[in-house]
Amino acid sequence: MTDKPTYLTREGRARLEAELEYLMTVERKQIAERIAAAKELGDISESGEYEDAKKAQALLEGRIRELKHLLSRAELIDEDQASNGEVRVGSSVTVRFEDDGSEETWTIVGSAEANPRQGRISNESPLGAALLGKRARNKVTVHTPSGVMKLTILKVR
Repeated sequence: MTDKPTYLTREGRARLEAELEYLMTVERKQIAERIAAAKELGDISESGEYEDAKKAQALLEGRIRELKHLLSRAELIDEDQASNGEVRVGSSVTVRFEDDGSEETWTIVGSAEANPRQGRISNESPLGAALLGKRARNKVTVHTPSGVMKLTILKVR
């Protein structure tokens, strides 16, 4: 795991904290019960249920470690802070694509909260990284895995 900061909104931090709490209190207990029940069935060396429960436990513990690490590196995005017209993490950016004239609005967030279908793109993605530091009326060329995108920033808030 990396030591770079995890940029989170207040809502995003609360969501990750709630997930961590649920995994540690509810899921751990359920998996422990599955393991205990599988052990009671007898020979665990050939028990499919025991193996499945142990794999689920390993995945759960991995997710718990990941969430703890993300939260330990969390830096809250001050969504109320003025951006001075410059795109930064927490900004909403409206752009126009040069190829077809269509417009889209995205919010730049940290990678832990990214969800492109909901208009939330990571500051680490090719598009998010290309927008950072730019202002309205700037033209931006983005090299993505699916090709080159050319767009103009219409509005930053």
